[in-house]
Amino acid sequence: MADTTGTADPAVIAGTEGEGIRRRDFINIAAVGAAGVGGIATLVPLISQMAPSKDVLAESSTEVDLAAIQPGQAIKAIFRKQPLFIRNLTAKEIAEANAVDVASLRDPQTLDERTKPGKENWLITMGVCTHLGCVPLGAAEGEVKGEFGGYFCPCHGSSYDTAARIRKGPAPKNLEVPEYEFTSDTVVKIG
Repeated sequence: MADTTGTADPAVIAGTEGEGIRRRDFINIAAVGAAGVGGIATLVPLISQMAPSKDVLAESSTEVDLAAIQPGQAIKAIFRKQPLFIRNLTAKEIAEANAVDVASLRDPQTLDERTKPGKENWLITMGVCTHLGCVPLGAAEGEVKGEFGGYFCPCHGSSYDTAARIRKGPAPKNLEVPEYEFTSDTVVKIG
């Protein structure tokens, strides 16, 4: 029967409100879900483009065979598009490096801190001066090694000793020692 007082039947109101709440909840959930999917779809390409490219990943590590490097000899290699110095120190060079008072150095490090245990004769450093990024001399045959017998930066006169520690000039730090490990007695993996 029709309600003559002008008020709606409470059962009808309850049923309509229940359906309205359910519809509204579904619409809210669907909207939030669509926004979440849209956000993820936007972020995935942005984040993936920040990943290193395949050529960079290929250069993330390099292996060098040390068998041909004689004591007292150094070679230049390339690691991550930068020069890398690998030096086979002689017993005399090791003694000279160990004789230096570490407290007198601008960037104090012992030779043991710059080499691997049991492989103290192998000094592996980046070939980039820590002053302004020039490539020091001293790794190739006949190059000037500076007054400390290690490396000499021709750009501003920084001199490094046999352990590639800064001894004179404007460079603030020693030549950087990259992460490396020996995979065999004669092969080293850098990076």
